[in-house]
This record gives sequence, structure tokens and C-alpha cells, in this order.
Amino acid sequence: MAKRIGKRTLRLERRPGVVSYAAVVGGKEGAGPLKKGFDEVSTDSFFGQESWEKAETAMLSRCIDRCLQKAGGARPELILGGDLLNQCVSSAFAVRDRSAPYLGLYGACSTMAEGLGLAALLLDGGGLNRAMAFTGSHFCAAERQYRFPLEYGGQRTPSSQWTVTGAGAVLLAGEAESLEITHVTPGRVVDAGVPDANNMGAAMAPAALDTILAHFDDTGLDFADYDAVFTGDLGAIGHDILEDLLRREGLDPSLRLLDCGVLIYNRLTQDVHAGGSGCGCSASVLAGHILPAMERGVWRRVLFAGTGALMSPLTCQQGCSIPAVCHAVSIERRERA
Repeated sequence: MAKRIGKRTLRLERRPGVVSYAAVVGGKEGAGPLKKGFDEVSTDSFFGQESWEKAETAMLSRCIDRCLQKAGGARPELILGGDLLNQCVSSAFAVRDRSAPYLGLYGACSTMAEGLGLAALLLDGGGLNRAMAFTGSHFCAAERQYRFPLEYGGQRTPSSQWTVTGAGAVLLAGEAESLEITHVTPGRVVDAGVPDANNMGAAMAPAALDTILAHFDDTGLDFADYDAVFTGDLGAIGHDILEDLLRREGLDPSLRLLDCGVLIYNRLTQDVHAGGSGCGCSASVLAGHILPAMERGVWRRVLFAGTGALMSPLTCQQGCSIPAVCHAVSIERRERA
């Protein structure tokens, strides 16, 4: 059973293991620096469908299928997922023909970390043997909902981020595997008073700071104890802000602090401005880059800190500031005896 340590962190006694994982992305993501790690790159942004929203559902379904195929027949007893579209319809539609029970989640771009953490906690409690966490996003569907349809041709500010067309899925088991979930630190909602929806990195950086500090304080660990700390998708601007905030707290992130929104694109050659964002950003980087690298021995201990801007089109239209959240999950590679 999970044991609470400190104020917010839960230490998992059973250390649920990663059975399999998969990442499916679009063509722009497949042309970026992480292209070799993705299970599937689709050059068709419609994924064979007739609308962007249906394309997102098809992409999510393909990602789940890939993850299950790699699991060699293992099936989840519970699926946790969500997305950015209203009422999380693309993820719900992606699992509507599957037999496993489903819990719909919304953590904006932190949804992968939220789902992974919750799945691990449920497995640690002993009530389940297999659980899957998945999420994704589609650039064109998100633009139509949150900003303007592509046909409008609106100009993007330098601080804006590009919603990743991508999905990630991870299947966890209650027993030990080569990669294990050891700690979960749920995030608090933090509102730094940033109202600009085109500068989500600035809105999310304080939430990332809050959760990382809580995790370090609860566990007694710091950057020196982790091979890498991955934030969800702060982008270049949010990443720089977080690094500055951490240094003000007396911490030295050095080369260990990385951001999925910075890693997934080449900002010099791809027109993404401040970097990537969206539920699919950290999900596809986790399943297509972080977990494979850990299995290869690149990193032994990683903190996956997914960040999310908890806004909606309605709150943006009303001029509200953007509250944010960050959930952290500690992943370790099991040392061979």
C-alpha cells in the first residue's frame, strides 16, 4: 500500500512496473529530433478520417493498440485517459469499443502524468493487476477549439507554443518490471496571474516549481539524485522561467532539468515558436523517448513532472488568468540482481 511521506508525496510499496508503452505522432513531430523513438508517424494529418476531431480519436486508438500489441497479449483491467477537446470526447470515443472500464481525466497538458500516477496508485493498492494511462492531442483540433480555425490564418506570437499532434499510452502492472513507479506527488492548482493564453509557459512554470519543491522536500531528494527531471511542456520561455525560479530557491538544475516541449521539435528549423504543448506532447515524449532511453540504461532515475494550463475558451474570452497544475511521477530502472 502507498505510504504518504511529507505533506504531499506518496511512496509506492509495490512499485508498479511498466509493461509496455507506445507513441503515435503526426508528420511534424516525426520530422523532429525524437523521430526514431516513435512507434508510428502518420504523414496523413487526418489519420484516414474526415475531420480533425475524428483524426484525434483514430490516433489515440492506434496508440492504445500499439501499446497492447507490445504487451504480448496482456490487457488492462482499467483504462485512464483524457484529452483537450470539450468533454474529453476523443479519448472516450477511442475506448468505446473496448471491454475495460474507463476513467476519464482532465489535467490539460498534465493529463499523462496524472493518469500515470493514478494508475500506479490503484495498482499499488492491490485491487488491480493491469492498468493503462493514455492521452493525446491534435494541432488542428486544438486550434479550432481554443483559438481560430486554420483557414483564418491568424498570426502567432513569439511566446506561443505548437500543440503536438501525438499520443502516448503506458500499460502498468502490479508486479515488478524493469521500470518501476516509486513515488507520486500530486500537484496543487497555482495561479500566477498570467492571463495570456499565448504564453502558457509563464503560467505553468510556478506550478512546476511548487510540485518539484514539494517532491524534493517530502522525499529528501534533489536534482543530484535524479538523472533527469522532465517537465511537461513549458516550452523554451517557461523552461527558462522555471530554471530561474529554482535557482532563486537555492537549487542548481544544471543539465538535469529538461522539458518535453523543448525536446520534441527543432525550434531552429521548425516553425513552432516557443516549442511544443498539448496533452500529446509529454505523453509522446514519455513513451517515445524517456522510457526507451531508461530501458537502454541512459537514465536510472527520472522525475516526470507533467504541467497543465487549466484554461478553457470561455475563461480566456472572459479575461481570466490561467491557473496551472503539475503532477510528478518518479520512475526508476530496476537493477538486475
